[in-house]
Amino acid sequence: MNIFRRRETPADDNARTNRLMDGLEAAYEQRRGGEDVPLTEFETVVLDATVSLSGEPYPPAGHRYPKRG
Repeated sequence: MNIFRRRETPADDNARTNRLMDGLEAAYEQRRGGEDVPLTEFETVVLDATVSLSGEPYPPAGHRYPKRG
């Protein structure tokens, strides 16, 4: 993936979201060490920002993917 790409597609957005979620899960698993611990405030914010609720339109109204100017 070229980070200097001028166009972004929904597939690019989904791939980035999946990498973020994989990283969050790995960090949580390492931090909890087999114990059942609550999510940190940061982890909660990341989850709230990345997980869309079913029935909600995506992307949200007014959002457009960056396009070549």
